[in-house]
Amino acid sequence: MIKVIYEDNHLLVVEKPVNILSQGDDTNDKDMVNLLKQYVKEKYNKPGNVYIGLIHRLDRPVGGVMVFAKTSKAASRLSEQVRNKTFKKTYRAVIHGTMSKDKDTLKDYLYKNRKTNMVTVVKKDHNEAKNAELSYETLNKKDGFSFVEVDLKTGRSHQIRVQFASRKHPLFGDQRYGQSVNKVGQQISLWAHKVEIEHPTTKEKMEFTCEPPQEYPWNLF
Repeated sequence: MIKVIYEDNHLLVVEKPVNILSQGDDTNDKDMVNLLKQYVKEKYNKPGNVYIGLIHRLDRPVGGVMVFAKTSKAASRLSEQVRNKTFKKTYRAVIHGTMSKDKDTLKDYLYKNRKTNMVTVVKKDHNEAKNAELSYETLNKKDGFSFVEVDLKTGRSHQIRVQFASRKHPLFGDQRYGQSVNKVGQQISLWAHKVEIEHPTTKEKMEFTCEPPQEYPWNLF
């Protein structure tokens, strides 16, 4: 059962469970868009097709707040906010070790290899380089881990994972970018904690949050 954080005629804000796709792919595994179409269909006894607009994505292993649109008008206005960078996303993560500064802004150029689905830090003049920027603040430290809050400035693929891993502080449980320190089967500790938007019709400023699960290593903090 998907946990609904907020719903009105235009918006559907939910907590995405870990290991569910944001949008269907060729695996035919469960995905958020179809799960929410089913939810709306059943809740309101809607015949025929139900509209659910995907505004932003979370990597499959990542859980947390996701905002969906229930009308195409709301979808285009929310997508405009994503482009204008007024759609703000804040993440929480548990990383190995301690960053050299408690607060900082990380700037890199990233390249995504589409064949391997791996992202690497590259030089600015790489012909497929995309700039990536985030700010972080360390909220707590314990048992060789740090609990960080991340303010994402650009939404690049695997961005948070790669920017911390490239500085030798991979996320706990990240099998892809932290194989040397993580064990197979561990769940990645990256969580979409907060989303701030402007309501697509009322223009009201809105903020939605949800907390990471109370399990290791989140429960250290």
